[in-house]
Amino acid sequence: MDSTVVEPGGTGVGRRLRELREAQGLSLSALAKRAGIGKATLSGLETGTRNPTLETLYAVTAQLRVPLAAVLAVGTDAEDGTPPVVRGRAVVATLLQVFEDDSVTYELFRLRVLPGPVQTSPAHQDGVTEHITVFAGVLRAGPLDAPLVAGPGEHISWRSDVPHGYAAAGPDEVQASLLIRYPRRPGPS
Repeated sequence: MDSTVVEPGGTGVGRRLRELREAQGLSLSALAKRAGIGKATLSGLETGTRNPTLETLYAVTAQLRVPLAAVLAVGTDAEDGTPPVVRGRAVVATLLQVFEDDSVTYELFRLRVLPGPVQTSPAHQDGVTEHITVFAGVLRAGPLDAPLVAGPGEHISWRSDVPHGYAAAGPDEVQASLLIRYPRRPGPS
């Protein structure tokens, strides 16, 4: 399986990345360096000539200090109403809903973790937490230095402002829900 973002409704991921980068006054070089990716890779993402991987999108959005949903077409942004699907090495995540209040943004995903490969995710911004409920399969996920294991009907959570990973802990695909909680930074006074 390729590691790409399938965005119903167009190729707006790159445009949104560029808008967010420019709104923060960051050069292409500065953001690429902070995210640990090549300048050519980031340029290709912004112009739509490269398909973004889940790992790359998380690296970039963490440095921009925004949730992943900030660069995906959600709800009415998608022309046909189909939710965006984000693919990584082992994870297929469908963004179902984004919830926002004054101090927190939540992203709710339907998660599939394929048996075999391990998905590694870079650290999110400070204070971000992930909460997974497993419906089928056995999942090993969480901080790389202290992964957690959950089976059907079980729930795990962790602070994801550290590198973390996801893997099926057996031969079966994992089906789960993932809720990511992003606390908002206070704005300038």
